[in-house]
Amino acid sequence: VGFSLRWLLLLQSTGSRHLWHMGLVAPRHVGSSWTRIRTHSFSNFTGSKDDRGTCQCSVILPDTTFPVERVERLEIIAQTISQKFEKEFSKVKEYVQLISVYEKKLSNLTVRIEIMEKDTISYTELDFELIKVEVKEMEKLIKQLKVGFVGSSVIVDQLEVEIRNMTLLVEKLETLDKNNVLAIRRQIVALKNKLKECEDSKVGNLPALPPPPAPGSCAHGGVVNISRPIVVQLNWRGFSYVYGAWGRDYSPQHPGKGLYWVAPLETDGRLLRYYRIYNTLDDLLLYTNARENWIKYGQGGGVVVYKNNMYVNWYNTRNIAKVNLTTATVALTKTLPDAAYDNRFSYANVGWQDIDLAVDENGLWVTYATEASTGNMVISKLNDTTLEVLNTWHTKQYKPSVTNTFMVCGVLYATRTLNTRTEEIFYYYDTSTGKEGKLNIVMQKVKEKLQSINYHPFEQKLFVYNDGYLLNYDLVFQQIPQ
Repeated sequence: VGFSLRWLLLLQSTGSRHLWHMGLVAPRHVGSSWTRIRTHSFSNFTGSKDDRGTCQCSVILPDTTFPVERVERLEIIAQTISQKFEKEFSKVKEYVQLISVYEKKLSNLTVRIEIMEKDTISYTELDFELIKVEVKEMEKLIKQLKVGFVGSSVIVDQLEVEIRNMTLLVEKLETLDKNNVLAIRRQIVALKNKLKECEDSKVGNLPALPPPPAPGSCAHGGVVNISRPIVVQLNWRGFSYVYGAWGRDYSPQHPGKGLYWVAPLETDGRLLRYYRIYNTLDDLLLYTNARENWIKYGQGGGVVVYKNNMYVNWYNTRNIAKVNLTTATVALTKTLPDAAYDNRFSYANVGWQDIDLAVDENGLWVTYATEASTGNMVISKLNDTTLEVLNTWHTKQYKPSVTNTFMVCGVLYATRTLNTRTEEIFYYYDTSTGKEGKLNIVMQKVKEKLQSINYHPFEQKLFVYNDGYLLNYDLVFQQIPQ
């Protein structure tokens, strides 16, 4: 049988490739074997001859089907990589959120320490302990970040250095303050001895001064002085939320057990949407155990809390809303007759506070103005259950020239700006006598504008919202001789 054949086969198998180039020419029969003459390259195949004398041979061709197993392995690897990426990405997001929170705390601590450095007053051990707690929390976070961070950690290292420096500064301040306390105590002892000598040298003894009024009592002659501000902290929403109010709930039945509340307005300085409630001052200071609620139509910083209810001016109306803090629902709304609203007669430097609610030893009050009063302040006593007006007094003080007001024992006190660091309690109106007059009580502040002032009868303190910072002031009352 004579024939000639040339094949070119590309054979592929897993892990190797073979190029086969096979040429055949007419074979010569020698016995029962075949001789193949190679023209270029050759391979030997076992062949056979059938009954007709035809030459037959078998060639196994490669498997050219789709590599399914490889694709499946690639899919599994890709899925594993994707899951690892999502896990690491979620860690990054968590760290970014934590860094944002502690960045606010670090800024707040910086401001408080700067004030402590510049101030001349003494601070208690609790003040330093609270700052130490916050610094330790930030140190803990930095350690977590350093363990979890892969790659460059320059920013984390810088934060660690800043926190370490702050720790040293707090310890130094604490040491200096203890020395100041000892020195001041020695001076007080010396002054007391001189005073005693002076008293003994007199013929008669002067009557002893009566003790300060009891918490919640009006047995005094009114406000005559005020302490320097105590910076509690920055509001929980941050530096951008410069408008708002804060305070402590007051109830005559449970005067010393009121919760604390913080209500920053939106950045437009008008809309109140979110507020937080804390059961204790420690919770507020440490940003823990907060209950955050949403209010739909609050307007302005004239907010107050009395007997576990929040009272607020309703958005774009002259209505007052009563919000139950336990259920976070609106219990009642009531129109304040003739009250101007929507920024008609708000305070100086602060918008949308036409209606300013207040609480004192006698209950719930509201300060506002009307068109009939030509912008002068009007004071009304409210029934805290029904929001009905019980009584009204008209003053001669123009409301837009006042920066803010508060009530103490039925007396309205008004403030005005002297400069960027000083306010003055310059005006009062006594609702029990109808008498009004001028005062000259200087009031320090840490930032330029006061957004709200609330008074707590049991603590006899002012709760002031000052460009986003929460401040406390102690009031000093005129004592009535017994």
